[in-house]
Amino acid sequence: MTLSRRHFLGAVGVTSAGLLLPLATGCDGAGGGDGAVQSGDVPLPERFSLPFKVPPVIRPTSSEGTTDYFDVRAHTATVEILPGVRTEIFGYNGTFPGPTFRVRKGRTAVVRTTNDLPVPIVTHLHGGKTPATSDGYPTDLLLPTSGWKAAAHQHHSGLAMEGVTAEGTRSYTYPNAQRAATLWYHDHRMDFTGPQVWRGLAGLYLVHDEEEDALPLPKDDRDLPVMIMDRAFESDGSLAYPSIDPALRTTPGVTGDAHNGMEGDVVLVNGVPWPRLAVKGARYRLRLVNASNARRYRVKLDPEPDSGEPFTLIGSDGGLLAGPQEMDSLYLVPGERFDVVVDFGKYKPGTKITMKNSLGDGSTSEIMQFVVGEKITDNTSVPSRLSTVERLDPAKAVRTRSFTLGRDREDGHWVYKINGHPFSTDRSWADVKRGEVEIWEFTSTTHHPIHLHLSPFQVYKRGGSTNVNPEDVGLKDTARMAPNEKLSLLVRFDDHTGKFVFHCHNLEHEDMAMMANFTVT
Repeated sequence: MTLSRRHFLGAVGVTSAGLLLPLATGCDGAGGGDGAVQSGDVPLPERFSLPFKVPPVIRPTSSEGTTDYFDVRAHTATVEILPGVRTEIFGYNGTFPGPTFRVRKGRTAVVRTTNDLPVPIVTHLHGGKTPATSDGYPTDLLLPTSGWKAAAHQHHSGLAMEGVTAEGTRSYTYPNAQRAATLWYHDHRMDFTGPQVWRGLAGLYLVHDEEEDALPLPKDDRDLPVMIMDRAFESDGSLAYPSIDPALRTTPGVTGDAHNGMEGDVVLVNGVPWPRLAVKGARYRLRLVNASNARRYRVKLDPEPDSGEPFTLIGSDGGLLAGPQEMDSLYLVPGERFDVVVDFGKYKPGTKITMKNSLGDGSTSEIMQFVVGEKITDNTSVPSRLSTVERLDPAKAVRTRSFTLGRDREDGHWVYKINGHPFSTDRSWADVKRGEVEIWEFTSTTHHPIHLHLSPFQVYKRGGSTNVNPEDVGLKDTARMAPNEKLSLLVRFDDHTGKFVFHCHNLEHEDMAMMANFTVT
């Protein structure tokens, strides 16, 4: 059985029956994001008919002392995402998503990356405490091995963009001097992050340590990544994305309403549309990652267990919480991660449990399905104490900085700005001394997921109140910012010095200049 796709045109969509449907756009659209849905007529699989897959784990090419060396090649590849349909991607090692890194705290990873794509790339380890030279600064381009003659940057603002380029191959050094956590990596090329991540340049990066190993949490085949992303496909199976320049060589930007943030009507988990997973009647750890360009998700389980909440939250962007937190649902913005434990032993064998997205509708209202098997002896548990998490003290903040996010239309293009200015490589909005605590306040009239590079932060206040959202707990590197709400963060950069960026993690907003520098000295 196959499901025909809705074909959206302009502000309305046409179903196979010829009915007009509203496009999921606007700040509070039911789609959970801010942008446009594009669809073709290629048949889709019946939901929950395809098996769940775990992305392959990359192994070191070599090791020396406390350093592991990995080789990654970015290139075009043709893969099967929809059954029986071939789709061309940009892939790290030619897979969608890219290979998963499993690394140990204290062991340095050197990732030697070769760019055999037709366009420049920049790799950013999202959530990594990474030196500035390896952080994936957006203009530090890795040029194609085939050569590059186009201009490096054609930003809407017309501002000069300087960076450190490499030709063909670049080594990224990740010290992994941080707590166990679910991180991910993705392309970060100036002006073209949205379309290049959309085409497949993203993957998981999991840090492990002894503290986490010692806990009786689910492990091995019951510790599963759930990398959620939405995509859209043209009738020929190609990934649909409305770039002004489809070759991604010169003019950046998108057409139509996609400037609000690109959304698709196909929900993928680890690259599989609406997969099905057979689970045992026991506890599982699910590493939830929102790898979508713009779509927001509120994740729920249907049915819920007869007793207790469906999710036990144990970790956030920056690793384990101090203690578990029971949750009936989880709100994820792009770039955000949550580690949860689900006890499938609370369900009768044969129960089908749907992971739903209550911010979606139609095809985007469901994510995947679990089918519960027989109960097994389960020696795992969730301790009341998970880790020691230092709380930053607002009384020790040496200063407060304020940032306003907004947009203007210039020369026919939307330009998204911070403090009234588009991104420029030569402007720093914050000169921060390493180890000092600061308060950073963000305001906006619409949704923006805020992401800070280098070090995790703590959500301090929302709207002036310290009664923050349940998902704000723990160490964060990405946080939801609701319309007309002041978001206050406690930040401390205590690892590396140099120039880094913070930005909106709606990738289309980021590409249209909603990004700024900060410098750590």
